Amino acid sequence: MSHAPVIAAVDGSEHSLRALEWAGREARAHGTGLLIAHVLPDDAQLYAGRRSALHDPSQPEEFADPVSDRIRALLGGGGGLPEGVQYVSLEGSVPEALRVIGAEGRMLVMGSRGRGGFASLLLGSNSRAVATTAPCTVVVVPHAERSMAPASAQNAGALPGAASGTPEATPGEKGQQPRSAGESGSQSAGRVVLGLHAAETPDDVLAFAFTEAAVRGTAVQVVSAYAIPPAPTMIIDGPFSVVPPEGLPDDGNALPAEREMLRSQTERLAPFRARHPAVRVEQAAVPGDAAGRLVTASRTAALVVVGRHHPRRTAGSLMIGSVANAVLQHAHGPVAVVPTLTGDA
Repeated sequence: MSHAPVIAAVDGSEHSLRALEWAGREARAHGTGLLIAHVLPDDAQLYAGRRSALHDPSQPEEFADPVSDRIRALLGGGGGLPEGVQYVSLEGSVPEALRVIGAEGRMLVMGSRGRGGFASLLLGSNSRAVATTAPCTVVVVPHAERSMAPASAQNAGALPGAASGTPEATPGEKGQQPRSAGESGSQSAGRVVLGLHAAETPDDVLAFAFTEAAVRGTAVQVVSAYAIPPAPTMIIDGPFSVVPPEGLPDDGNALPAEREMLRSQTERLAPFRARHPAVRVEQAAVPGDAAGRLVTASRTAALVVVGRHHPRRTAGSLMIGSVANAVLQHAHGPVAVVPTLTGDA
Protein backbone atom coordinates (compact mmCIF):
# COMPACT_ATOMS: atom_id res chain seq x y z
CA MET A 1 0.00 0.00 0.00
CA SER A 2 1.26 3.47 -0.90
CA HIS A 3 2.08 5.77 2.02
CA ALA A 4 1.89 8.91 -0.10
CA PRO A 5 -0.37 11.50 1.56
CA VAL A 6 -3.88 12.41 0.59
CA ILE A 7 -3.75 16.02 -0.66
CA ALA A 8 -6.64 18.40 -0.05
CA ALA A 9 -6.76 21.61 -2.10
CA VAL A 10 -8.36 24.47 -0.14
CA ASP A 11 -9.07 28.12 -0.81
CA GLY A 12 -11.15 28.95 2.25
CA SER A 13 -14.50 28.49 0.50
CA GLU A 14 -17.15 26.22 1.95
CA HIS A 15 -16.79 24.03 -1.14
CA SER A 16 -13.11 23.43 -0.41
CA LEU A 17 -13.74 22.80 3.31
CA ARG A 18 -16.26 20.14 2.31
CA ALA A 19 -13.53 18.53 0.21
CA LEU A 20 -11.10 18.82 3.14
CA GLU A 21 -13.54 16.94 5.36
CA TRP A 22 -13.73 14.12 2.80
CA ALA A 23 -9.95 14.05 2.35
CA GLY A 24 -9.37 13.79 6.10
CA ARG A 25 -11.58 10.71 6.35
CA GLU A 26 -9.86 9.21 3.33
CA ALA A 27 -6.43 9.71 4.91
CA ARG A 28 -7.60 7.98 8.09
CA ALA A 29 -9.08 5.08 6.12
CA HIS A 30 -5.78 4.49 4.31
CA GLY A 31 -3.57 5.23 7.32
CA THR A 32 -1.67 7.98 5.51
CA GLY A 33 -0.86 11.60 6.17
CA LEU A 34 -2.97 14.56 5.07
CA LEU A 35 -1.36 17.40 3.13
CA ILE A 36 -3.45 20.58 2.87
CA ALA A 37 -2.46 22.77 -0.08
CA HIS A 38 -3.49 26.36 -0.72
CA VAL A 39 -2.48 28.29 -3.83
CA LEU A 40 -1.86 31.86 -2.71
CA PRO A 41 -3.99 34.56 -4.35
CA ASP A 42 -2.43 36.87 -6.90
CA ASP A 43 -1.92 39.77 -4.46
CA ALA A 44 0.05 37.55 -2.09
CA GLN A 45 2.20 36.23 -4.91
CA LEU A 46 2.86 39.75 -6.19
CA TYR A 47 3.87 40.86 -2.70
CA ALA A 48 6.30 37.97 -2.37
CA GLY A 49 7.82 38.77 -5.74
CA ARG A 50 8.15 42.48 -4.92
CA ARG A 51 9.76 41.82 -1.54
CA SER A 52 12.21 39.39 -3.10
CA ALA A 53 13.15 41.84 -5.84
CA LEU A 54 13.63 44.80 -3.50
CA HIS A 55 15.33 42.86 -0.69
CA ASP A 56 13.57 45.12 1.81
CA PRO A 57 14.20 43.71 5.31
CA SER A 58 11.72 46.17 6.84
CA GLN A 59 8.80 44.40 5.20
CA PRO A 60 7.23 41.29 6.77
CA GLU A 61 8.89 38.12 5.52
CA GLU A 62 5.61 36.51 4.51
CA PHE A 63 2.30 37.80 3.25
CA ALA A 64 -0.51 37.00 5.68
CA ASP A 65 -2.37 33.85 4.65
CA PRO A 66 -5.86 33.99 6.21
CA VAL A 67 -6.68 30.54 4.81
CA SER A 68 -3.77 29.07 6.77
CA ASP A 69 -4.95 30.80 9.93
CA ARG A 70 -8.49 29.47 9.49
CA ILE A 71 -7.39 25.91 8.77
CA ARG A 72 -5.01 25.85 11.73
CA ALA A 73 -7.69 27.21 14.03
CA LEU A 74 -10.22 24.64 12.84
CA LEU A 75 -7.91 21.65 13.06
CA GLY A 76 -5.49 22.53 15.82
CA GLY A 77 -7.50 24.81 18.04
CA GLY A 78 -4.37 26.59 19.27
CA GLY A 79 -2.95 27.56 15.88
CA GLY A 80 -0.98 24.38 15.29
CA LEU A 81 -1.83 21.32 13.25
CA PRO A 82 -2.52 17.77 14.48
CA GLU A 83 0.18 15.16 14.02
CA GLY A 84 0.14 13.71 10.52
CA VAL A 85 -1.34 16.87 8.97
CA GLN A 86 0.75 19.38 7.02
CA TYR A 87 -0.14 22.70 5.38
CA VAL A 88 1.65 24.26 2.41
CA SER A 89 1.18 27.55 0.57
CA LEU A 90 1.84 27.35 -3.16
CA GLU A 91 2.62 29.92 -5.84
CA GLY A 92 1.72 29.92 -9.51
CA SER A 93 -1.54 29.29 -11.31
CA VAL A 94 -3.98 27.03 -9.46
CA PRO A 95 -4.01 24.19 -12.02
CA GLU A 96 -0.23 24.17 -12.47
CA ALA A 97 0.59 24.41 -8.75
CA LEU A 98 -1.80 21.57 -7.89
CA ARG A 99 -0.59 19.51 -10.83
CA VAL A 100 2.99 19.73 -9.55
CA ILE A 101 2.18 18.89 -5.93
CA GLY A 102 -0.19 16.14 -7.07
CA ALA A 103 2.83 14.10 -8.11
CA GLU A 104 3.60 13.63 -4.39
CA GLY A 105 0.17 12.35 -3.38
CA ARG A 106 -1.95 9.24 -3.34
CA MET A 107 -4.80 11.39 -4.59
CA LEU A 108 -5.75 15.05 -4.76
CA VAL A 109 -9.15 16.07 -3.39
CA MET A 110 -10.85 19.35 -4.27
CA GLY A 111 -14.28 20.95 -4.36
CA SER A 112 -16.32 21.24 -7.52
CA ARG A 113 -16.40 25.02 -7.22
CA GLY A 114 -13.99 27.49 -5.72
CA ARG A 115 -14.35 30.82 -3.97
CA GLY A 116 -14.76 32.70 -7.23
CA GLY A 117 -17.23 30.36 -8.93
CA PHE A 118 -20.65 31.53 -10.12
CA ALA A 119 -23.52 29.85 -8.30
CA SER A 120 -24.87 28.51 -11.60
CA LEU A 121 -21.66 26.68 -12.50
CA LEU A 122 -21.75 22.91 -12.04
CA LEU A 123 -17.98 22.51 -12.19
CA GLY A 124 -15.33 25.18 -11.71
CA SER A 125 -12.65 25.74 -14.33
CA ASN A 126 -9.84 24.95 -11.90
CA SER A 127 -11.48 21.66 -10.85
CA ARG A 128 -11.85 20.59 -14.46
CA ALA A 129 -8.30 21.66 -15.39
CA VAL A 130 -6.76 19.75 -12.46
CA ALA A 131 -8.87 16.65 -13.11
CA THR A 132 -7.71 16.75 -16.72
CA THR A 133 -3.96 17.16 -16.15
CA ALA A 134 -2.89 16.03 -12.65
CA PRO A 135 -0.51 13.05 -12.53
CA CYS A 136 -2.47 11.47 -9.68
CA THR A 137 -6.09 10.49 -9.16
CA VAL A 138 -8.26 13.57 -8.60
CA VAL A 139 -11.39 13.33 -6.45
CA VAL A 140 -13.92 16.13 -6.97
CA VAL A 141 -16.39 16.56 -4.11
CA PRO A 142 -19.58 18.34 -5.25
CA HIS A 143 -20.89 21.40 -3.50
CA ALA A 144 -23.81 21.00 -1.12
CA GLU A 145 -26.47 22.02 -3.63
CA ARG A 146 -25.61 19.03 -5.83
CA SER A 147 -25.46 16.49 -3.01
CA MET A 148 -28.66 14.52 -2.53
CA ALA A 149 -27.67 13.12 0.86
CA PRO A 150 -29.07 14.80 3.99
CA ALA A 151 -26.73 17.07 5.88
CA SER A 152 -26.61 14.69 8.83
CA ALA A 153 -25.33 11.88 6.63
CA GLN A 154 -22.59 14.10 5.27
CA ASN A 155 -21.56 15.26 8.77
CA ALA A 156 -21.89 18.78 7.40
CA GLY A 157 -19.50 21.31 8.84
CA ALA A 158 -17.18 18.72 10.36
CA LEU A 159 -13.52 18.79 9.43
CA PRO A 160 -10.64 16.37 9.84
CA GLY A 161 -9.77 16.28 13.52
CA ALA A 162 -13.17 17.49 14.69
CA ALA A 163 -16.68 16.00 14.78
CA SER A 164 -19.65 17.30 16.74
CA GLY A 165 -17.25 19.47 18.70
CA THR A 166 -15.09 16.54 19.78
CA PRO A 167 -11.60 16.20 18.25
CA GLU A 168 -10.97 12.97 16.38
CA ALA A 169 -7.70 11.17 15.92
CA THR A 170 -5.74 12.21 12.87
CA PRO A 171 -3.46 9.97 10.82
CA GLY A 172 -0.56 8.80 12.94
CA GLU A 173 -1.81 10.37 16.19
CA LYS A 174 -0.35 8.67 19.24
CA GLY A 175 -2.57 6.17 20.97
CA GLN A 176 -5.08 6.10 18.12
CA GLN A 177 -5.57 3.79 15.18
CA PRO A 178 -7.13 4.56 11.79
CA ARG A 179 -10.75 3.49 11.51
CA SER A 180 -11.23 -0.02 10.21
CA ALA A 181 -12.82 -0.63 6.83
CA GLY A 182 -16.00 -1.94 8.36
CA GLU A 183 -16.46 0.91 10.83
CA SER A 184 -19.60 2.95 10.32
CA GLY A 185 -19.44 6.48 8.95
CA SER A 186 -20.47 8.47 5.89
CA GLN A 187 -17.21 7.62 4.11
CA SER A 188 -17.91 3.88 4.32
CA ALA A 189 -21.62 4.08 3.45
CA GLY A 190 -22.71 3.15 -0.07
CA ARG A 191 -21.01 1.30 -2.87
CA VAL A 192 -18.03 2.24 -4.97
CA VAL A 193 -19.43 2.59 -8.49
CA LEU A 194 -17.02 1.86 -11.35
CA GLY A 195 -17.62 3.00 -14.92
CA LEU A 196 -16.02 0.28 -17.04
CA HIS A 197 -15.33 -0.08 -20.74
CA ALA A 198 -14.52 -3.76 -20.50
CA ALA A 199 -12.07 -3.84 -23.40
CA GLU A 200 -10.25 -0.55 -22.93
CA THR A 201 -10.44 0.91 -19.40
CA PRO A 202 -6.89 0.84 -17.95
CA ASP A 203 -6.10 -1.48 -15.05
CA ASP A 204 -5.26 1.53 -12.87
CA VAL A 205 -8.92 2.52 -12.82
CA LEU A 206 -10.10 -0.93 -11.71
CA ALA A 207 -7.33 -1.23 -9.12
CA PHE A 208 -8.29 2.11 -7.60
CA ALA A 209 -11.99 1.18 -7.38
CA PHE A 210 -11.32 -2.20 -5.75
CA THR A 211 -8.87 -0.68 -3.25
CA GLU A 212 -11.37 2.00 -2.25
CA ALA A 213 -14.11 -0.61 -1.81
CA ALA A 214 -11.78 -2.76 0.29
CA VAL A 215 -10.90 0.02 2.75
CA ARG A 216 -14.60 0.87 3.10
CA GLY A 217 -15.75 -2.72 3.47
CA THR A 218 -18.30 -2.20 0.71
CA ALA A 219 -19.16 -3.52 -2.75
CA VAL A 220 -18.00 -2.49 -6.20
CA GLN A 221 -20.86 -1.89 -8.59
CA VAL A 222 -19.61 -2.10 -12.18
CA VAL A 223 -21.55 -0.23 -14.86
CA SER A 224 -20.85 -0.72 -18.57
CA ALA A 225 -22.81 0.43 -21.61
CA TYR A 226 -23.48 -1.41 -24.85
CA ALA A 227 -24.21 0.36 -28.11
CA ILE A 228 -26.97 -1.85 -29.54
CA PRO A 229 -30.37 -0.19 -29.00
CA PRO A 230 -32.66 -1.94 -26.50
CA ALA A 231 -35.57 -4.06 -27.66
CA PRO A 232 -38.88 -2.20 -28.21
CA THR A 233 -40.41 -3.98 -25.23
CA MET A 234 -37.84 -2.49 -22.83
CA ILE A 235 -38.87 0.55 -20.83
CA ILE A 236 -36.71 3.50 -21.71
CA ASP A 237 -34.95 5.01 -18.68
CA GLY A 238 -36.18 2.16 -16.50
CA PRO A 239 -33.99 0.99 -13.62
CA PHE A 240 -31.14 -1.27 -14.63
CA SER A 241 -30.70 -4.63 -12.98
CA VAL A 242 -27.64 -5.50 -10.93
CA VAL A 243 -26.46 -9.09 -10.78
CA PRO A 244 -23.55 -10.92 -9.18
CA PRO A 245 -21.22 -12.76 -11.57
CA GLU A 246 -22.68 -16.14 -10.66
CA GLY A 247 -26.14 -14.88 -11.62
CA LEU A 248 -25.36 -13.99 -15.23
CA PRO A 249 -28.29 -14.84 -17.51
CA ASP A 250 -27.84 -18.06 -19.41
CA ASP A 251 -31.36 -18.81 -20.50
CA GLY A 252 -31.49 -16.65 -23.60
CA ASN A 253 -33.94 -14.14 -22.12
CA ALA A 254 -31.43 -11.29 -21.91
CA LEU A 255 -30.37 -9.32 -24.97
CA PRO A 256 -27.34 -10.85 -26.71
CA ALA A 257 -25.44 -7.57 -26.37
CA GLU A 258 -26.21 -7.43 -22.66
CA ARG A 259 -25.10 -11.02 -22.13
CA GLU A 260 -21.88 -10.38 -24.01
CA MET A 261 -21.18 -7.21 -22.03
CA LEU A 262 -21.72 -8.96 -18.71
CA ARG A 263 -19.42 -11.79 -19.74
CA SER A 264 -16.77 -9.32 -20.90
CA GLN A 265 -17.04 -7.62 -17.53
CA THR A 266 -16.65 -10.91 -15.71
CA GLU A 267 -13.51 -11.79 -17.63
CA ARG A 268 -11.97 -8.35 -17.09
CA LEU A 269 -12.82 -8.27 -13.38
CA ALA A 270 -11.50 -11.75 -12.58
CA PRO A 271 -7.93 -10.79 -11.55
CA PHE A 272 -9.16 -7.94 -9.35
CA ARG A 273 -11.70 -10.17 -7.64
CA ALA A 274 -8.86 -12.61 -6.96
CA ARG A 275 -6.78 -9.86 -5.33
CA HIS A 276 -9.72 -8.63 -3.25
CA PRO A 277 -11.78 -11.72 -2.42
CA ALA A 278 -13.65 -9.92 0.37
CA VAL A 279 -14.99 -7.25 -1.99
CA ARG A 280 -18.45 -8.08 -3.29
CA VAL A 281 -18.95 -7.33 -7.00
CA GLU A 282 -22.20 -6.30 -8.68
CA GLN A 283 -22.43 -6.00 -12.45
CA ALA A 284 -24.76 -3.94 -14.61
CA ALA A 285 -24.96 -3.63 -18.40
CA VAL A 286 -27.03 -0.74 -19.74
CA PRO A 287 -28.01 0.39 -23.25
CA GLY A 288 -26.59 3.62 -24.62
CA ASP A 289 -24.33 6.03 -22.74
CA ALA A 290 -23.15 5.02 -19.28
CA ALA A 291 -22.80 8.61 -18.04
CA GLY A 292 -26.45 9.06 -17.10
CA ARG A 293 -26.51 5.78 -15.20
CA LEU A 294 -23.36 6.70 -13.31
CA VAL A 295 -24.85 10.07 -12.36
CA THR A 296 -27.98 8.33 -11.10
CA ALA A 297 -25.89 5.84 -9.13
CA SER A 298 -23.92 8.71 -7.59
CA ARG A 299 -26.95 9.67 -5.49
CA THR A 300 -26.30 6.77 -3.12
CA ALA A 301 -22.68 5.85 -3.92
CA ALA A 302 -19.76 6.44 -1.59
CA LEU A 303 -17.63 7.18 -4.66
CA VAL A 304 -17.92 7.01 -8.45
CA VAL A 305 -14.71 5.98 -10.24
CA VAL A 306 -14.05 6.75 -13.91
CA GLY A 307 -11.01 6.74 -16.16
CA ARG A 308 -9.73 10.08 -17.33
CA HIS A 309 -9.42 9.52 -21.05
CA HIS A 310 -11.82 8.52 -23.72
CA PRO A 311 -11.07 4.84 -24.40
CA ARG A 312 -10.33 5.55 -28.05
CA ARG A 313 -7.89 8.35 -27.30
CA THR A 314 -4.26 7.81 -26.47
CA ALA A 315 -3.31 7.56 -22.80
CA GLY A 316 -1.21 10.71 -23.08
CA SER A 317 -4.06 12.84 -24.43
CA LEU A 318 -5.05 15.84 -22.33
CA MET A 319 -8.66 15.55 -23.51
CA ILE A 320 -10.91 14.23 -20.78
CA GLY A 321 -13.34 11.57 -21.92
CA SER A 322 -16.99 12.44 -22.49
CA VAL A 323 -18.21 10.06 -19.78
CA ALA A 324 -15.75 11.41 -17.19
CA ASN A 325 -16.65 14.97 -18.11
CA ALA A 326 -20.40 14.35 -17.87
CA VAL A 327 -20.10 12.60 -14.52
CA LEU A 328 -17.91 15.40 -13.13
CA GLN A 329 -20.45 17.95 -14.27
CA HIS A 330 -23.55 16.31 -12.82
CA ALA A 331 -22.70 13.73 -10.13
CA HIS A 332 -24.35 14.11 -6.72
CA GLY A 333 -21.41 12.62 -4.81
CA PRO A 334 -17.60 12.43 -4.97
CA VAL A 335 -16.07 11.42 -8.31
CA ALA A 336 -12.57 9.98 -8.70
CA VAL A 337 -10.94 10.61 -12.09
CA VAL A 338 -8.09 8.11 -12.48
CA PRO A 339 -5.30 8.71 -15.01
CA THR A 340 -3.29 5.95 -16.60
CA LEU A 341 -0.36 5.55 -14.21
CA THR A 342 1.38 2.37 -15.34
CA GLY A 343 1.43 2.87 -19.08
CA ASP A 344 -0.42 -0.39 -19.67
CA ALA A 345 -3.18 1.20 -21.70
